[in-house]
Amino acid sequence: MVENIEEITVSYEEGGDLLVEELDKVILSRGSWTTILFKYREFDKKTEGMGPIKYTIRRYQKRNGVFRQQSKFNISSVKQARQLHEALGGWIDEDGGDE
Repeated sequence: MVENIEEITVSYEEGGDLLVEELDKVILSRGSWTTILFKYREFDKKTEGMGPIKYTIRRYQKRNGVFRQQSKFNISSVKQARQLHEALGGWIDEDGGDE
């Protein structure tokens, strides 16, 4: 469990082997409920190397001083990532991009 948002990661090792490699992250919201977008790769047993780049959005809640994952949404393909990008870009353009 982590106490600091910057320490949250999707990287995962088992038996000294890196199974999930975090490539980047963007903290989308901070506070007792935190949302983070991660870019990562997973180890592929068939090729014995890292697989393709993937993306996931995860929500964490801070309770008793530590962050715990509450939910996640895995973006399952580059096609889906592009669809999200196009939809959000279109909506932002329609709405004038104001916050």
